[in-house]
Order: sequence, then structure tokens, then C-alpha cells
Amino acid sequence: MTPATHETGSTNDSSKHNKGRWIERWEPEDETFWRESGERVAHRNLLLSVLSEHIGFSVWTLWSVLVLFMGPEYGVDPAGKFLLVAMATLVGAVCRVPYTFAVARFGGRNWTVISAGMLLLPTAAAWLVMEPGTSYSTFMAVALLTGVGGGNFASSMTNINSFFPLRRKGWALGVNAGGGNIGVPVVQLAGLAVIATAGAGHPRVLLGLYIPLIVLAAVCSARWMDNLGPVRNDTGAAREAVRDVHTWIMSFLYVGTFGSFIGYSFAFGLVLQTQFARTPLQAASLTFLGPLLGSLVRPLGGQLADRFGGARITLWNFAAMGAATLVVVAASLRESLPFFLVGFTALFVLSGVGNGSTYKMIPAVFHAKALAAGGTGEYAAASARRLSGAAMGLIGAAGALGGLGINLAFRQSFETVGTGTAAYLTFLAFYGVCCAVTWAVYLRRTGATERTAGGAGAANPAPEEESEPAAYAKV
Repeated sequence: MTPATHETGSTNDSSKHNKGRWIERWEPEDETFWRESGERVAHRNLLLSVLSEHIGFSVWTLWSVLVLFMGPEYGVDPAGKFLLVAMATLVGAVCRVPYTFAVARFGGRNWTVISAGMLLLPTAAAWLVMEPGTSYSTFMAVALLTGVGGGNFASSMTNINSFFPLRRKGWALGVNAGGGNIGVPVVQLAGLAVIATAGAGHPRVLLGLYIPLIVLAAVCSARWMDNLGPVRNDTGAAREAVRDVHTWIMSFLYVGTFGSFIGYSFAFGLVLQTQFARTPLQAASLTFLGPLLGSLVRPLGGQLADRFGGARITLWNFAAMGAATLVVVAASLRESLPFFLVGFTALFVLSGVGNGSTYKMIPAVFHAKALAAGGTGEYAAASARRLSGAAMGLIGAAGALGGLGINLAFRQSFETVGTGTAAYLTFLAFYGVCCAVTWAVYLRRTGATERTAGGAGAANPAPEEESEPAAYAKV
């Protein structure tokens, strides 16, 4: 039997799969299948997924860079700029829900091609309007369009989640998300290069760089990615995920990790300009490092979660984020830019680690739920893939809304007190709550077990030996 086949123009059990690159058998938990062909196919799709998601993140965060080009001649004050980037964040969050279910409806490869092509619209629109004299409402409309880039993350993560076995999900999801997240510092570095060479009066140079890259991502996805036939549009899974309390608990935790990463990425350059009076070139030269480090360490967060348990890594990560926020608060009160940069860079790095560990927790939580309900082997793994895939879109959307909250908090803090200190204190309190929730739900010892978070390999007890809460103590 051939472990995996591409069916192009052949007859099979589903007529809608007669065209395109469809794989009708996919069993990543089968070690023989994985070794003979599954791993190679999964890694190829992962690489191309990273490329498309990377460009999506760059387009989504375009306005965090474009506002640095908007000098006094544009007539937009700092509050107006914070609102522009906040609205791009909002649309990206909302798009993540339908993008998640589009993978099962259209196929992961097909939707990657469509979603990549859609990035041309906001990029070309920004190229047309980015000049002094354009109305603020026009800038707002174009900023809203860039939100489609934020949706790419949800469809990409849902798609890659289906390709990999549970024991490799932490690494694979970390690489996929980290490679996509790097789109944030890359567009910021590109903006810095344009400001340094062409000057702050030439934002169209930056936008012109991305149009051929978008086309490249769409063409490569069409040529070399695959659709998975077993991934069907399961509205029942979506309803179950919405009703499951763990979907919303994980959404809350993801607000603290990814919400921090994307919110700080959007806002950091503006904070430097507003609170520390940096010029566009000075701000651009400082904004990329934090998002770059946060993106690079995301796979590390997934790997640590694979080995030690996502809940344990997430708990300590939130505690460290609280400590880094205290450094930022002290630096803000003393108006010390060097300490401010140290604290914020630490926040970016820790948010990246937390992104990897929380996303590893999602399939592990649903796998533990299936085991506690009496499921075993491939049945439990398939149930976990089904529900975690549906939940990822909701969790990803909630995380992006956290970015919106951060930008609105900054806007309100600067408008009312003239600094970001009030916003930083709010973030500190939130990280404390995240610590408490992680410990109480996923790490607190129960009467049924004295074991706490272990690696993915530890999550295979006999179902009758554990209660559901005890099973969650090993995610």
C-alpha cells in the first residue's frame, strides 16, 4: 500500500476532490506511515505554509511601520496613529474565525493560495493612498483591509496541526508560527532600510517590495502544497469547541502570550516616538529586535512544552513576563530608555516562548479530554485533532484581540496621563491573573494524581485510572 498519494483528476469517494493536490489517506500517528512518506510531505507543506504566513504577518503589521512615515504634514496625531494600528489588529482577529474553517471547506493548499492572493488588495491600496493630503477616513479604510493578513495565521496553524503527530505538534506549530511571526520584524527592518536610504517621505518603496513577494507565495503554494482529504468541514466540531470551557480558558491564556506579542509589535515604534521623542529613523532602528527575538524563540517554547509540558512552561513564562513588566514600569517612571528597551525586549522574548507553549497545550488538552472520556490510541488522537483544529481559530482570534486591547490601552494611557505607565500596570495585573488560571486549571494537584505537567509522551495513562481534571495536569 502506498502510504500517501496525490490524486489529480482521479475518481475517489468525494467528487469535490477530483481536482488539485488531494491526499486521501493521512495517518500521522502511524509510525510506519510517518517514516515512509508522511514526514516528508508534512515538512514540505510546513515550509510553504511558513512562507505564506510570513508574508501575511508582514502585510498585517504594515501600518505599524507606515505610521512612522507619517510626519506632521499628514495631520495625524499619536492617538490617531494608535487607532489606525488598533483597527488593523481588530480585523485580523475577526478574520481568524472564518479562516480556520476555510481549510476544511476548500483544502489547506487551496485556501493558502486564495488567502495569499488576497494580500495584494491591502498592499496595492496602501501604495495608492500613502501620501500627505489623504483623508484620515481613507487611511482607516486601508488599514482595516490589512487585517486579512492576520487571518492567514489561523488557517495556516489549523492546516499544519492536521499534518503532524501529537508528539511533534509543539515543534511543528512553533516553527510554523515563529516563521510567520518573523514577518513582523522583517517588515520593520525593510521600513528601516527605506527610511535610512530613500527617506521618510517614500513609503511607496516599502509597499512596492511586497507585491512581488505576495505573488511568489501564492505561486509556490499552488505548485507544491497539498490538501488533506480526511480534514472535512465539521460544523459539529466547531459547536463542540465553542461549548467547551477549555477553548475559552486557552483563549484567555493566548491573549496573554500572542496578544502581548502582536500588540507590542504594533505599538512599540509609536511608544518610542511618543514617550521618548525618537525620530522615525531612531524608532525604526529599535522596533525590529524585540519582534525578531520573540519570533525566533517561539519554536523553543514548543520544544520545551513537548519535553516538560505546556502548562508548566506557560506558568513560569507568565511569571517572568510579570517581572519584565516591572522593569518597564520602573524605566517608564525614571524615563530611562536603556532599561525600557531591556524590559521590553524581555517581554517580546517571553511572549514568543509563551506562544509556543500555549499552542502546544491546545491539542494536548483535547487529547487529555479524550483519554479521560475512555478513548485510546488513534481514536483519542483523531478526536483531539478534530476538536483542537476547530478550537484553534477561536483561540487565535482571541489572542489577536489581546493585541487590540494593548493598543487601545496605550492610546488611553497617553491621552490621559501622557505616558504609557498606566497601561504597563494594567498588563502586569493581567499576567498575574494568567499565572493563577494556568496553575488552578492545568497544574494544581488533584486527589486522583500526584503527577504534574510532563511531556507529550506522559499523556497516555489508562483511561480508567484518571479523572478528567487529573488528565489535564499533564498537558
